[in-house]
Amino acid sequence: MTPASALPSSAPAPSRRHHWWSTAALAAGLFLSGCATVYNDYNAPAPSATDPSSNRAANTPRLPSYRLPGDVPLSDIGVASTSVPPVALLAAPADLWERIRRGFAMNDLDGDLVRDQERWYATRPDYIQRMTERSSRYLFHIVEEIERRNMPMELALLPFIESAFNPQAVSSARAAGMWQFMPATGQSFDLKQNVFRDDRRDVLASTRAALDYLQQLHGRFGDWHLALAAYNWGQGNVNRAITQNKRQGLPTGYTDINMPLETRTYVPKLQAVKNIMARPQAFNTTLPLIGNHPFFDTVTLDRDIDVAVIARLAEVSEADFRALNPSLKQPVVMASGTPNVLLPWDNAVIFQTKLQSHNGPLASWTAWVVPTTMTVAQAASRVGMSEAELRDVNNIPPSMSVRAGSSLLVPRTGQRNTDVPLHVADNAQLSLQPDIVLRRSVVKARKGDTLARLAQRYNVSAVSVAGWNKLAVNAALKPGQQVTLMLPKRVSLAASAGAPGKKAAASGTRKVAKSAGQPTKTKVSAVAKKKTTKAVASSGAKTRVASSAKADRKP
Repeated sequence: MTPASALPSSAPAPSRRHHWWSTAALAAGLFLSGCATVYNDYNAPAPSATDPSSNRAANTPRLPSYRLPGDVPLSDIGVASTSVPPVALLAAPADLWERIRRGFAMNDLDGDLVRDQERWYATRPDYIQRMTERSSRYLFHIVEEIERRNMPMELALLPFIESAFNPQAVSSARAAGMWQFMPATGQSFDLKQNVFRDDRRDVLASTRAALDYLQQLHGRFGDWHLALAAYNWGQGNVNRAITQNKRQGLPTGYTDINMPLETRTYVPKLQAVKNIMARPQAFNTTLPLIGNHPFFDTVTLDRDIDVAVIARLAEVSEADFRALNPSLKQPVVMASGTPNVLLPWDNAVIFQTKLQSHNGPLASWTAWVVPTTMTVAQAASRVGMSEAELRDVNNIPPSMSVRAGSSLLVPRTGQRNTDVPLHVADNAQLSLQPDIVLRRSVVKARKGDTLARLAQRYNVSAVSVAGWNKLAVNAALKPGQQVTLMLPKRVSLAASAGAPGKKAAASGTRKVAKSAGQPTKTKVSAVAKKKTTKAVASSGAKTRVASSAKADRKP
């Protein structure tokens, strides 16, 4: 473009004025654009004349400026039409069942095993109703955890297969809880098991452990069906079955490997439950309404507190409280070991409000660690309880003494009024031993004796005698055949003298007494005494272990 100063002086006056205004407008535009170019930070101070940095603008190359001819009209401003793809609006699930259905992600199984399981459930509507109603307390939490971990929602139905959502369920193999953890597996996932609580039954802890375990199995086998098989049968067994198929050049999927019938039907059973929950009308089943919201809330405790006190302050029954806190075995919650308890959502608020204004004692029970081995009567006397009450509260069977280091639940007193420490709450064990020490004795059978008749003569169980000697319960015995008996130390074998053959019995008694290390007129060698003492210690230890295990199995 030609600058205005270069126009000839002979140009008409209006034309000069027009170019003058154009030049002024252009200068103003360049000034504004220059300001916008140099000062793009509105908060920065303007450069001063003495500031060396103010020369940067002068050294910065300017962009060329352009001006449209005056006779070129501007185009009209138009509005562009844009097409935005429609947004898919997903309605919130109407209930928890719909939320579960949306999360199904595992490959479906089909076949006769699935049909058989579908028929089994469909013909038991009362059973389905009971277990689905029972699940309403726990299912929302499980669904939340599965979604958080991005796992298939079919796994939320697994407690239906394992325990029918009964957290107190115990299998014949001693698996316990909703997720049916074996003792050793539970320990490997930090599920505490002692005389005060069993975390295999805890709603939060067992769910965490089960999902951790299933994720671990899926990471190992890369297939959810095989992971479920390993959950039921054991990962070592599944791994060996896969290895065997690989050696034979066979497929290694869930339906291909050899496994026990229970494991073979395990995933089909889950598939059948999935099909029923997905299409209940097709199986003439009505599912109870379970809202898509939490059933319970977690309340933190900082002091030991009786279960009865919690139930009263929360305005719930003790049965409902224990249904949400099934890991608790005792009438008191030990805050150091169980710092959180579950309460129905609204009742949790009620409990916290009433707890703040509660002035009475919170706990009437505490734990006492037995200092030395003693009888139950002696322990009861030490803690101010009756023997019967101490046995009942701590599940101590008859004819058993309490060994040193055992933890017993006892009433609080002025001397014992502190909360249970963490090491006791987490590791409390009950160790027992028989009140009567059994002594190994060897007797000789008489003519016509059977094992049952000999057991009756010495007032012991025929089944026990059969086990000690690896014989049948009604086995016939040869005259003079030696039979091993475990008899109480305080029982004299001379009690059999009243039976027929008194003289022979007395003679046999002397021989038994000698072999058992009991005092007789005949001098017993030191070697015989040593052997007898060793036998007594061994038999007593076995008896104590068996009795203690039996006591631990009781809830």
